[in-house]
Amino acid sequence: MWSMLGVQPKWACRSTLEGHGHWVHDVAFSPDGKLLASGSADRTVRLWDPGSGRYLATLAGHTDTVLAVAFSPDGKLLASSGWDGSVRLWDPDTGGLVRVLEGHDGWVLDVAFNYAGSLLATSGADKTVRLWDPASGRCLRTLQGHSDDVNCIDFSPNGKVLASGSQDRGIRLWDPATGRCLRALEGHANWVNGVAFSRDGKILASAGQDHTVRLWDTTSGKLARRLDGHTGPVDAITFAPDGKLLASASADKSIRFWGPSSGRPGQTLTEHRVGVLGIAFSPDGKTLASASADKTIRLWSPVS
Repeated sequence: MWSMLGVQPKWACRSTLEGHGHWVHDVAFSPDGKLLASGSADRTVRLWDPGSGRYLATLAGHTDTVLAVAFSPDGKLLASSGWDGSVRLWDPDTGGLVRVLEGHDGWVLDVAFNYAGSLLATSGADKTVRLWDPASGRCLRTLQGHSDDVNCIDFSPNGKVLASGSQDRGIRLWDPATGRCLRALEGHANWVNGVAFSRDGKILASAGQDHTVRLWDTTSGKLARRLDGHTGPVDAITFAPDGKLLASASADKSIRFWGPSSGRPGQTLTEHRVGVLGIAFSPDGKTLASASADKTIRLWSPVS
């Protein structure tokens, strides 16, 4: 992603996907990069061909806003969750519903698979994180410790640590095998809206309602760097697959790129008309998808 001179390439919007009838909250690429899923306040999940931008299918079943979507590592399952309190597992090839996971008391705000695909984590407005066996739909463990809604979750690349961010302003690192809280990270002045591990798992990036992006040393739990630049709440955060680029999305209508090692700000993308709620890199790192309250998804690529 970075040139020999350390200069980020310029990115440009190559396609705008329209079809959702309300805010688009989240996007996720399939592991092979051939599908893009989106979740919306119109109560649906949509599937797209990210290469052509073509709409493929609508997955209907949620009875309220869909807040989060995630593919399993083998691409055979697509998880979605939202305000109806359910987690739905879909077959992305057929669009069929595989099973519904119920257990959270209230909204389910995020979903994430571990690297092996053997665990599905969900976080909710009931202040808990739940771990499920996606094959059976059985809830294996409930992680308690946050004092407010748990907005976001992410597994480390090796699957040995699960991070959660909450409206209690804190981040917790958990051992998913035992359910033990390994470390609590404090520093945000408001809600934590997004968390993402670096490729080597040594850094955790967090997105805050306090308009900041923060980088944490996962070994020590100490704040490594604070990134300022957004003028509104930061709603989503993600690393490029090669780990050399960090992207953040904000209610200030922008997406910002950062150098994770230097903290240096890069390009700012400003074509969305209102807040950007979700972002995801394609597996090859050549496309960034963004979901917005303007009801659209934009696909961005580097310009040579």
